[in-house]
Amino acid sequence: MIGKKNIVFGFLYLVATAALGPYMLISTAQDVETAYQEKQQPVGRLQSLKTNNFEEELEPLTADQIAKANTSGILAINNILNLQNPQGFMRSVHAHGNLEAVLNILAGLALCFIGVAKAFKQVISWLFIAGAVLHSGMLYLAAFGQSWAYTPLQVGPWLVLASLLLIGIAALIGFKSEVVKD
Repeated sequence: MIGKKNIVFGFLYLVATAALGPYMLISTAQDVETAYQEKQQPVGRLQSLKTNNFEEELEPLTADQIAKANTSGILAINNILNLQNPQGFMRSVHAHGNLEAVLNILAGLALCFIGVAKAFKQVISWLFIAGAVLHSGMLYLAAFGQSWAYTPLQVGPWLVLASLLLIGIAALIGFKSEVVKD
């Protein structure tokens, strides 16, 4: 049963990706919360200045003082954005990992019902696994600071697409209504 390895890999990979997703988000959540709290003072001051026609303690502010207040507010907001971008990336990594795990499970099940040459089925099976590892697997490594992972990452999506194309062709040629003995 050639698809068995994809089913096993898919469930194990799903456990790993399902566990790593929340871990990645939780590990950065405190930094984002702190940035939101630190934003309150400079942005609150800007709101107060605008409400009071850019006067503070009944004294008009100079252009230099207004510019410095604006800079503090902008930098506080920018800090939040800089911390949220990695969280968005991590959500994407988590979603791709889960999707590719489920794709492997479904491909493994489909391979059980496809009667084509064993070698063709093995190629499809291994392409699905390699695609997941070289796509979302490398994205996980990159999310944990391993910049070298961006290099093999370029191959992963193409392997996933190739495996989907090949399993579609195999299903067209040899899909059966019962489990095929390999």
